[in-house]
Amino acid sequence: MPLWLTALTFVSLAAWLWLTLIHGRGFWRGRERLPATAPKPPAVPPGVVAVVPARDEAAVIGRSVESLLRQDWPVSFPVIVVDDHSTDGTADAARAAAARVTGGAERLHVIPAPALEPGWTGKLWAQAAGLARAKDVAPTAALVWLADADIAHGPTVLCRLHDQLTQGDRVMASVMARLDTGGRWARLLIPAFIYFFQKLYPFPRVNDPADAMAAAAGGCVLARRDALEAAGVPRAIRAEIIDDCALGRALKRQGPVWLGTSADVVSLRPAAGLGDIWHMVTRTAFEQLHHSAALLAGTVVGMALLYLLPPLAFASGLATGDALTTVAGGAAWLLMAGTLVPTLRLYGLGAWRGLLLPVAGVLYTLMTLDSARRHWRGQGGAWKGRVQGGRGSQAR
Repeated sequence: MPLWLTALTFVSLAAWLWLTLIHGRGFWRGRERLPATAPKPPAVPPGVVAVVPARDEAAVIGRSVESLLRQDWPVSFPVIVVDDHSTDGTADAARAAAARVTGGAERLHVIPAPALEPGWTGKLWAQAAGLARAKDVAPTAALVWLADADIAHGPTVLCRLHDQLTQGDRVMASVMARLDTGGRWARLLIPAFIYFFQKLYPFPRVNDPADAMAAAAGGCVLARRDALEAAGVPRAIRAEIIDDCALGRALKRQGPVWLGTSADVVSLRPAAGLGDIWHMVTRTAFEQLHHSAALLAGTVVGMALLYLLPPLAFASGLATGDALTTVAGGAAWLLMAGTLVPTLRLYGLGAWRGLLLPVAGVLYTLMTLDSARRHWRGQGGAWKGRVQGGRGSQAR
């Protein structure tokens, strides 16, 4: 076995020891979860308004809107759906869902998004329209619930989010939705997606007021209205493709934030195939690297060192009888697999799937490379008929 390969294997092992023991204060443990038990609703509840931007979401928006209207909250609150030039009957589906809830039709406000202004992403432009309407329908509401049209919320989620706000005098509480893992590609790639997000934005650091790390999960965000206005959101982040993390950064400058997971905040999208996940990742991966070729090259090398090398070194060491390389590669592989286990358990999947993380790592590396290719061809950020990033492109 070449000495350089053995040396690189030990570098990989050292990196995994650092990731496991030090990085992100145990980012992989997944302890930041919305409490399953709902607290007692506040005696004097603050006013709330929900804003839901929606573009071609007829298949799922009904369940989403209904879940918002059925929240166990002491007082009713309005839900504003901004129909972003849908062509599939999204607005009608939202109204039909509201009609199934007592008093829901009166609480639901469906408005059309204005023509997209240059320099804005579609979602943030629609969100801005919803927040503007909120000044009319809920002028005194202290809290704004920013929700995605493809997310369903359990009946006590609002109460539990509010509790997270009040516990730490926070300005934002956000929950990463549970994604569907019904298909084989989803079972391979979705837990890894959550894991990689937590590695990039360690929740323990995000939730530490003294740490500059900030992020949010855009599908479910409860924020103080005065903090949103002080941060200038959404105008201040209007061109951001990764808008949820930009939102988290903007709000953390106003005060403490909280980010976690919950089994009661659920994506309504059916289990994704490889193509669906590929498209989702390529939309934002190169944006995460600030469109830097140098960062892209470093990412590819780093992913190979962390995810590809350990199993290859383990297999090569076994084949050549090199015990040192076998042990180092195997130990790095086991550490890698072990750190994925809490996420696998969150999704009800077997711990053995952690051994497949190298496969997911290789696929995500290829997606990142494809994301760069699309950006350089002027096709970056493509989503639902709009190209919102890339050389010479703007949202349209």
